[in-house]
Amino acid sequence: MHRADLLQLLHAHAGRILDAHEAAATADTIRFVERHADCLKRELSIGHVTGSAWVVDSSRTRTLLTHHRKLEKWLQLGGHADGDPDLLAVALREAREESGLTGIRATSRDIFDVDRHLIPARKSEPAHWHYDIRFMIEADPAEPLKVSDESKELAWVPVAHVTALNPEESMARMVRKTLE
Repeated sequence: MHRADLLQLLHAHAGRILDAHEAAATADTIRFVERHADCLKRELSIGHVTGSAWVVDSSRTRTLLTHHRKLEKWLQLGGHADGDPDLLAVALREAREESGLTGIRATSRDIFDVDRHLIPARKSEPAHWHYDIRFMIEADPAEPLKVSDESKELAWVPVAHVTALNPEESMARMVRKTLE
């Protein structure tokens, strides 16, 4: 997969019915990827593309969240592409690394959700944007979890209760999409 493949996925996603926030985030992400050949590298200090896994059980009633150590909030699993243009592979890798899960699978190669959010400045790292490409990933909640050093905790949460832990619109949107 090359950057052109990512743009193709993004354009296909943009053609779906999206709410106003996600439509704007998708358009911003397309422009960002088009303008920055190094958009997949975290060294691009203004921002970079990331890959996330919205991990759900087979009934789509529970999702696996991480209590992110640096950001101090409950989020989906995910992380930096580090130059890899295959964002689905990035999402799967991050889900495995951050949870210890091995029996995971993508429900589709299509993008599930797109978000753009500001990461606050930390130490020597300036504030920057994450252009987050999210995929729905299925896993078995009975499989043992292993908390990585990036997390304080992992928890399978009823999808309908996610916004009690994190009320941000990007989380609420993934909940709405899952419950549809």
